[in-house]
Amino acid sequence: MFLYNILKPSSGAARVIPSPVKATFSQPEDSSGLAVSSELDTALRECTEKVDRIANECRAKNMKFRDVEFDLENDRDICLNGLLLPDSNTVAGNIIQPLQLLQPPDVLRVTEIFENPSFFVDGADSNDIVQGELGDCWFLSALATMTTKKGLIEKFCVTRHEDVGIYGFIFFRDDHWVSVIIDDQLFTNIPKFEELHPSFKIYYGNDKELYNKSARRGNHSLCFAKSSTDGETWVPLIEKAYAKLHGDYASLVSGFSSEAIEDLTGGISTFIRTKDIFDVDKFWTEELMSATKDRLFGCSFAGSGKNGLIGNHAYSVLRAMQINGKRFLVLRNPWGNSEWTGAWSDGSKEWNAQTFELLPILEHSFGNDGQFVMEYSDFLQCWDEIERTLLLDADGSNWISSSHWLRVNTRPLPSAWTYGDVCFTISIPHRSSAIIVLSQLDTRYFKRISSPYEWTFDFQLFKRGESLPLGTLPRHRFYSRSVNLEVVLEEGEYIVHVRLDRRPNSKYIYDEDRLACDHRKLSRVRMAKAFSQSIASNFRKEQWADTLGVPIEELAGLDLEDVQKRAAEAHKMNTAQQVDEQPVEAVAAAVQIVVETDSDSAPATTEEPAVAKPIEESGKDVSPADPNKADDRAQQVQPQAAPIPIAVAAQLPPNLAQPEPEPEEDLDDENAVILGLRVYTDKEAGAAVIGGQLRYEMEAAFANMVI
Repeated sequence: MFLYNILKPSSGAARVIPSPVKATFSQPEDSSGLAVSSELDTALRECTEKVDRIANECRAKNMKFRDVEFDLENDRDICLNGLLLPDSNTVAGNIIQPLQLLQPPDVLRVTEIFENPSFFVDGADSNDIVQGELGDCWFLSALATMTTKKGLIEKFCVTRHEDVGIYGFIFFRDDHWVSVIIDDQLFTNIPKFEELHPSFKIYYGNDKELYNKSARRGNHSLCFAKSSTDGETWVPLIEKAYAKLHGDYASLVSGFSSEAIEDLTGGISTFIRTKDIFDVDKFWTEELMSATKDRLFGCSFAGSGKNGLIGNHAYSVLRAMQINGKRFLVLRNPWGNSEWTGAWSDGSKEWNAQTFELLPILEHSFGNDGQFVMEYSDFLQCWDEIERTLLLDADGSNWISSSHWLRVNTRPLPSAWTYGDVCFTISIPHRSSAIIVLSQLDTRYFKRISSPYEWTFDFQLFKRGESLPLGTLPRHRFYSRSVNLEVVLEEGEYIVHVRLDRRPNSKYIYDEDRLACDHRKLSRVRMAKAFSQSIASNFRKEQWADTLGVPIEELAGLDLEDVQKRAAEAHKMNTAQQVDEQPVEAVAAAVQIVVETDSDSAPATTEEPAVAKPIEESGKDVSPADPNKADDRAQQVQPQAAPIPIAVAAQLPPNLAQPEPEPEEDLDDENAVILGLRVYTDKEAGAAVIGGQLRYEMEAAFANMVI
């Protein structure tokens, strides 16, 4: 329910028709003109400072770091699995397959698993990565792809104090960098000696120490991702940090490698169907030959396996090279095995005394390590889809960004599949290359309560006043997290019109089934959803008061009375100018009063203002207060001259704003989606300014349109 529908009149009482809820939104000041490289540098510095501070505290206490927010040992179920309880097998009354819950037998610190652990051993390499028992090949494929650009992995594994057991990483989420700090506890797949069957104890001579040294040490004991180099820890620890970012390990099951690269680098991804490539020579020259310079590539195909390759599985493109007129690509399977068996595969007939000379040039060697060579023609025939991620902070880049997010309310199904629910306006100060990215929120953490629908969208770009589009979005994959358009824009005003579509979200948990969830887990998931949605300009905080967390930074050094005073002072300062510019009288004049009467009642007069009936908490009408009691009259009966619209009253000082009714909940409105537009421009050309407009609050205008 929306703000302008909250004031509901009782029968025969004065009915208030407030002004429409705000429909046009200006560019938020804190999300315009952000230099991509500077924002990244700030995130790296802040993460380093925080990790260093915690490490010093740990040393002072003579204690290793234990992450209470993601404690694998003491809070294993929260860290491992999603919302449904192990014995729950229904969603909205429908029988579903029981969840495959993760159940690693034990948790050990890195120093208990390895005799001489090291985060990196000779740097990050694609051959380091070995997938474990978690279905996150897409994430590991992204890591393998990133290793092809020297120093890229190391950059986002920000800092660490291995002796204390603390590690800091940064990830890009929606439109900003997020620090993730973890300890060095990892899940293992080898149980404790006490949990062994007697026959296994006999195998180790009933010697617990021997068992621990031989069976519970080394990379083989790790449950999830690991490095092929014994003692190297960057692979399982960055996987753990990514799991913490999204709430638990189970959230990492299934995804797209390009989205992981976006999260790891802040880049922009595009999906390309190989059958849709118009000029394959141009694609080789302008795209694949730039691999590892300012862009990264992954690939996959649907269906069953072929020639040694696995269907519905993510592979990394490590490099592309043209040698002696032939076009080669080197690829890798994140499993660390199961390679291509076609032409130019390891040991195939194409390799002979002359072609062996190509191996060092291709930086390839034979072996069942997951890495293999393909010729470009086979590459195009084998793979259905290519994922390309443009790196915005590559050497020589000079991008700045602006962004604007809105909660978009759409018409319920069935309804027209059309444009007009939302549009964004873009102001470009000077001619510039631009990348326009339309995104929905990263809902991986709270997907099961995000929306009953999965959303997909496309858009068209127009110059203001012109009827022909400047750009129409090529959409190669439906239901992706973002879509983008690369274009050169002249100085001027532009409009982005969005078209939305949806399908049922089969993983959505409806209200009636949430009782089956772990309520501690549900609380965290709801808080993550509220925080993510608060990015929207029209986010309604009052609906999430019990769900939004309070950042410790807002409380640091203050007691609760101090916080209350500071909030009141900030509120007064922030609204004083708005009140001066728009007096209460002007606001009130914008509201019409319509008096409804029953057929057998006297006509309404205008000699005296209408009087609102006080309402009890039960919602029933009660008699007006005694007119001789001034206090009662002031508290219970107010002249209904022209109430201030709620959207405006929320911005007024307490002495000017009328009490706000309790809003009706629409926390999981099935017809709403959070959309954001990001525009990247050249720094020298200046930042774009983005506005947003919503159809829902302009319904009257659309109702009168003739199409």
